[in-house]
Amino acid sequence: MPTLLSLLAPLCLLQSVEYRSPAGVEYRAQRDTGAIARAESALAADPRNVEKIIALGVAQSGVRQYREAIATFTRGVGIAPNNALLYRWRGHRYLSTRQFDKAMADLQRGARLDSTIYGIWYHLGIVKFVRRDFAGAADAFTRALPMSPDSAERAGSTDWLWMSLSRAGRVADAQALLDRHTDVPNARNAYAQRLRLYRGEVSADSVFTPADTSDIQVATLSYGIGNWYLVQGDTAKARTWFERSVASGGWPAFGFIVSEVELRSSRAH
Repeated sequence: MPTLLSLLAPLCLLQSVEYRSPAGVEYRAQRDTGAIARAESALAADPRNVEKIIALGVAQSGVRQYREAIATFTRGVGIAPNNALLYRWRGHRYLSTRQFDKAMADLQRGARLDSTIYGIWYHLGIVKFVRRDFAGAADAFTRALPMSPDSAERAGSTDWLWMSLSRAGRVADAQALLDRHTDVPNARNAYAQRLRLYRGEVSADSVFTPADTSDIQVATLSYGIGNWYLVQGDTAKARTWFERSVASGGWPAFGFIVSEVELRSSRAH
C-alpha cells in the first residue's frame, strides 16, 4: 500500500527545475495556491496591460517560478520596451536564476530609463556584489538607501552598503554608516539582526533567534555572519557560515547566492 510520502513525492517533482547548482543539486518551484491562476485570468481579459503582466510575474515569483516569471516579463518588454519596471523585475529574476550578465544588462537599462526606482539600484548593488565589484556595489546601495520605501528595505540597503564598503576597504566609511543609524526605526528583520552584530550589540552566536527557521531566513543570517567573520579576517569561520547558508536550502536568498560565490572563490585560492 502506498505511503503518504510516496503519494506526495510526485507532486514535488511536477514543479519545474528553476536552478541547478554547480554541484548538481536541483531546486524547484513551489506549487501555485491560486495567485498565479487569478493573475492569469486578469491578464487574459486585458492581455496588453503591462501592470497585469507585472502582477503575473510577481505572482509567479511568489512561488519561486522564476523562469516562468522571466518569460512573463519578456512578454511585457515586447509590448513596452521602454518600461523601466519590466527591466527591474526581469533583472531581479535573472539574478535569482544566477544569470548575472543578463541581470546586469536589464538593471542598467532600467536605470537609464528611470533612475528613481529603488528596486533597480538595490538589485544592481546585489549583482555588483556577486561579481565582486564591491566599489560599484557601494555606489549602487548609496543610490538605493535614500529611496528605501520602508524600514525593512532601509535595513537591507544599510546592511548591504556596510558590507560593500567593508569589502571595498572603506572601513571608516562603513563605520560612519553604522554610526548614522540610517536603518532606524528598526524593521526587526534579518538585516536588522545582522546590523546589531556589526554594531557590536550582539555576538555572532546570538544573531539567530528561535524564530529563525525558514530557509530564506537561515540563508540570509548565515551569510551576514560569514561575511562579518571574513571582514574580521577569520576565513575559516566565514567558510563555515557560508556553508551553513547553502545548506539551508533557501536558494532564492541573496545570502545563499553570494555564499555560493564566496565558497567557489575560496576554493579557487
